[in-house]
Amino acid sequence: MGDLFEGYQVDAAWDEVLAGPDSPHPAARVLYDALSRLSASDLEDRSAALARAFRDQGITFSLSGEERPFPLDLVPRIIAAEEWRVVERGVVQRLLALEALLADLADRQQVLQDGILPRRLVVSSASYTRAAHGIKPANGVRIHVSGIDVVRDGDGVLRVLEDNLRTPSGVSYVLENRRAMSRVLPELLSAHRVRPVGEYPARLLAALRAAAPAGVNDPTVVVLTPGVYNSAYFEHTLLARLMGVQLVEGRDLECRDGALWMRTTAGRQQVDVLYRRIDDDFLDPLHFRSDSVVGCPGLLNVARAGRVTIANAVGNGVADDKLIYTYVPDLIRYYLGEEPVLPNVDTFRLEEADELDYVLSRLSELVLKPVDGSGGKGIVIGPQATDAELVALAAAVRADPRGWIAQRVVQLSTSPTQVGEKLVPRHVDLRPFAVNDGERVWVLPGGLTRVALPEGSLVVNSSQGGGSKDTWVLADREMPAETAAVALSGQRPLAVGGVPLAAGPQYQDQQQ
Repeated sequence: MGDLFEGYQVDAAWDEVLAGPDSPHPAARVLYDALSRLSASDLEDRSAALARAFRDQGITFSLSGEERPFPLDLVPRIIAAEEWRVVERGVVQRLLALEALLADLADRQQVLQDGILPRRLVVSSASYTRAAHGIKPANGVRIHVSGIDVVRDGDGVLRVLEDNLRTPSGVSYVLENRRAMSRVLPELLSAHRVRPVGEYPARLLAALRAAAPAGVNDPTVVVLTPGVYNSAYFEHTLLARLMGVQLVEGRDLECRDGALWMRTTAGRQQVDVLYRRIDDDFLDPLHFRSDSVVGCPGLLNVARAGRVTIANAVGNGVADDKLIYTYVPDLIRYYLGEEPVLPNVDTFRLEEADELDYVLSRLSELVLKPVDGSGGKGIVIGPQATDAELVALAAAVRADPRGWIAQRVVQLSTSPTQVGEKLVPRHVDLRPFAVNDGERVWVLPGGLTRVALPEGSLVVNSSQGGGSKDTWVLADREMPAETAAVALSGQRPLAVGGVPLAAGPQYQDQQQ
């Protein structure tokens, strides 16, 4: 091995680059050879250049209330074209089933009548809201943007860890990671046929415009942010700028005459599509939290009247409740008549008495998650927990079994990651982002690879100290590939393909 890989251990976890000592996977051969030629000083110089690029552009995240440059690891993650097709199909399939579920719950609720999903789980979900009743999306889309977290287990099997259907974040880092890597390692990028990611803002804008209320030919789209103190504010500003739309706060909006208006220096302007980056609870103080100052009073009434589209739709959280997650394979079979392409991680439903007893007897072996948690908050990894933490966890689970799920510990795959002057294995996951315009679900080639930087950690969330990697999906010969020159110039080459919608109650089966 090269000096950078000296002492690199491939253990029980599947490694994304190495199948064994000095034995890279075929798709990672070029990457491995290139890294092996780098010296420790080369690695340090390139890594410092990456950090400077992010710091100079203000690409930050909030950790414990402190703004820090987002850590981007120098070593990209490589995904072969044929493996990406599996991920793409699995993400699209999952989104179609969840979209069908939300439409069903808003209408006949046939899935509840047929016993596929217990009614008590839906009505007891913290995200189930009657305030969303009567809001019908103009083009039938409720999940305009999604982030489906995918992991690879110790056997190399890709599995879905969780669904994010409300306000999934992280796509800004996908775009900026690629720009930074093209500056720091242009020769490595040019040595691979990597599918470009710069098309995302145009795809997102097209999907938002397609969701405009009926009869609106030239819709006004805005991005609603909670403000500068939100941990994802950089992403909100970046997307608004790249889409060429206004970034607004709640104080910039008002509901009047049955419509939503934006205050501008030229007077009021009607808003047709609101891409909100605010949770349901803070969106409309008339229907949710009355103390919210970041939303807009009356917004839901305007949406219910069909005068504005809220993306993603209010109430989506019921479909990404972590207990509902356990039923998604059944929902895929029910709505699409297909077997799941990407399986779930093995999960226990604690509202079932026998599974609750089993989990309570093995808390030290399992991972416990709050069903409505996000950002890694509230997760307890049994093998790493103290006795006191396990006692407190047992009490919390007994008090509210519906509020928790348990999963077997998945040895997330590892990837070479820079720590000092060496490359060491660190655990990673993947968040592919999908955009639904009502006719096609398009999956961004690559998505966000998050990496757990502390040794042995399985928590990849940036809010818990994780970082990221640029994700390189290798292109087939007929597909356009990213080049360092294109990325540096800021141009966005058109990627080939979106994935056609598959069958469902309101979809024709067009899958190729």
